[in-house]
Amino acid sequence: MTQSEQSPDPLADASAEAVKHDWRRVGTQGLIAHILVRFHQRHREQLPEMIRLARRVEVAHGEQLSCPRGLADLLLALQQGLESHMMKEEQVLFPNLASADPAVLAAPIAVMRFEHEQHLAALAQIDALTGSLTLPAAACNSWRSLYGALATFRRDLREHLQLEETVLFAGTADVVAAA
Repeated sequence: MTQSEQSPDPLADASAEAVKHDWRRVGTQGLIAHILVRFHQRHREQLPEMIRLARRVEVAHGEQLSCPRGLADLLLALQQGLESHMMKEEQVLFPNLASADPAVLAAPIAVMRFEHEQHLAALAQIDALTGSLTLPAAACNSWRSLYGALATFRRDLREHLQLEETVLFAGTADVVAAA
């Protein structure tokens, strides 16, 4: 999919799993448990391997015009930002969602939303560096593995953000708005 074909809402492209399962029915704690296992744990597994592959591709093919030079560094910065973000969710936001205290929820949710925008901007940078994950004809196996992993990660991260924005945070929107 090219940039011009992408939806103007980057979260609208999240995988069908978020749409076909009504996460509002599992409740806040069920959704948090799902996010922790399905996304936080998975992102922590995905990023180190993608960084390793990106470095390998950059070393082997750095002289080629189509090589995504700088991708490993971008992924490392994304990993660090995402790790900080997930720790804030795990240690501050998620434990306090049960309390529904507007004074406690408003600031962390605002920070999470701001950081979600930063994560989406990083995905846009990845698309720019990789030509929207367009492989050159003679791409090696590492390059193919990298772009396959990036495609999966991109879907996962969008789904993760969509669930938080449209379900988890939406359930607290009235409480936060009243704060």
